[in-house]
Amino acid sequence: MTDLRHVPDRLDTRASRVLKSWEALLLALAVAIFIANALASPYFLDPWNLSDATFNFTEKAMVAFPMALLIIAGEIDLSVAAIIALASTAMGYALHLGAGTPALVVIGLGTGLACGAFNGFLVTRLGLPSIVATIGTMSLFRGIAFIVLGDKAYTGYPAAFSWFGQGYVAWVFSVEFVLFWLLAAAFAVLLHLTSFGRTVYAIGNNPTASLFSGIRVARVKFLLFLTTGLLSGLAAVCLTSRLGSTRPSIALGWELEIVTMVVLGGVSILGGSGTIIGVVIAAFVLGMVTFGFGLLNVPGIVMSIFIGFLLIAVIALPRLVSRIRAGRAHA
Repeated sequence: MTDLRHVPDRLDTRASRVLKSWEALLLALAVAIFIANALASPYFLDPWNLSDATFNFTEKAMVAFPMALLIIAGEIDLSVAAIIALASTAMGYALHLGAGTPALVVIGLGTGLACGAFNGFLVTRLGLPSIVATIGTMSLFRGIAFIVLGDKAYTGYPAAFSWFGQGYVAWVFSVEFVLFWLLAAAFAVLLHLTSFGRTVYAIGNNPTASLFSGIRVARVKFLLFLTTGLLSGLAAVCLTSRLGSTRPSIALGWELEIVTMVVLGGVSILGGSGTIIGVVIAAFVLGMVTFGFGLLNVPGIVMSIFIGFLLIAVIALPRLVSRIRAGRAHA
């Protein structure tokens, strides 16, 4: 028979854990930024302005979700922004050969998938460190885009293609925003409610033990690189559709923002821990910060400095806390 006297204590303990979690802290930060933006501009709370604000993070978050799984598994892909550029260039080239909207979407997704497969091959088959391999492919993919386009741009995308980046499903809810939530739900289920997700955590915590326990570590990592490339291709479709043009500099610097979004969401850069809900909240935080800086006419370079500082702070903070705790334990 259950002792009911202990039930409130258990509930209090569970509630306190939730309130002390990184996700709760992020949520409080998101609310604070939302209030600050509302006070900074009387136009911020307009539904259409809020809808426009989501474009600051939806495309990056599409890539951040698979990136989160990749980092949890102990790997990283720094070529994602270059994949977006190459996929966009491939779509633009196909457009000028007469390709229609369905073909453009397939080419964008296919290019991303091929790039992800190449990264996966370098890491899982040739044994290259992912950070080194993807720095190399980052230069390779972006370089190909510059060779094809130079200082030119592809324009003239069909009206039907603009639906992905400029269309709305209902009222102020854009196609991209709906895709963002669908992908968030899909990756949350995949990571937290399936055996594949448990495998990803296991690999990130101890890849050697995972291998000896029968997990096909290389295969799982290859699938994660494939997924990251595919979602980069999807982001390329949405971004190219929204801008209506392709330039080799498209999505320049996004890899830093995407990694920051993942790490800010509580995913350990060393692998083995993290949640999708944390990445979702981090996406809103960075999106609202970007939108708030825009309301205040803050230069873009300041935003870059802020992102770099935030990334360093989020990575360094857990180590500082651990050292402080260790110092107190020895005191």
